[in-house]
Amino acid sequence: MKKIQFYAQFKIHPGKEDAFKDLIPQCIEHVKVNETGVEKYEWYFNSSGTVCHVLETYTNSKALLTHVANMSKLLEKALSMADFEGNIYGNLSSELQEMISKMPITHFCFYQSL
Repeated sequence: MKKIQFYAQFKIHPGKEDAFKDLIPQCIEHVKVNETGVEKYEWYFNSSGTVCHVLETYTNSKALLTHVANMSKLLEKALSMADFEGNIYGNLSSELQEMISKMPITHFCFYQSL
């Protein structure tokens, strides 16, 4: 299984909800214009607008590494307004494993499916 699925959670700092939401169209446009390996990139908020989940699917590890490099400036802005943690699913390249080892991301290896 080459596809990589990623779940990001941002707990937005009080008073930063609108500024955080203002980043989302920029992120989506940046991905549309600059990346071909993104299959899913969906943003969701809880009812109070204080927690955001991003559901992402990439064709492979390289596509996710490209995404992280491509989005570094926008991600830096988001991280100044929110606490981040994530889960990643799939068989990762060694380079991607090394990158996530420095972040609050839990890796789940593929086991079975239909």
